[in-house]
Amino acid sequence: MKLINAVSIWDNGQVKEAKILNAYAVNVTLGTSATFYYQLFSENVDLSVGQQLAQGNLNMTGEAYAQWEVDAYAWDWVASELNLTITGDYVPPVPPTTEPTPEPKTTTEETTETEPTPETETEG
Repeated sequence: MKLINAVSIWDNGQVKEAKILNAYAVNVTLGTSATFYYQLFSENVDLSVGQQLAQGNLNMTGEAYAQWEVDAYAWDWVASELNLTITGDYVPPVPPTTEPTPEPKTTTEETTETEPTPETETEG
């Protein structure tokens, strides 16, 4: 998933902003073409993936397919076809923990020399 510059999308009588792009190849005919499925999502207040606002398929053929060697090229191609600007990778938020963080263990034992006791003395 990628972050994108926000785009306005009309959804059920309201304008909403898509900020997340997801895409993956759903059909590849080696040496000829690839079909990509894409989705545009809103972003929730907690920065998690929100509602799907748009989706569809894109067909990569010809010179674009011939140049596709790495994922970054496919991401850029999808974004270009949809007139989007990728701003970075989407990183899901870390869920809050419900358990308290444990205190770090420290060793504060003092080293002291002890007098030998009769049991530990050896005769020489």
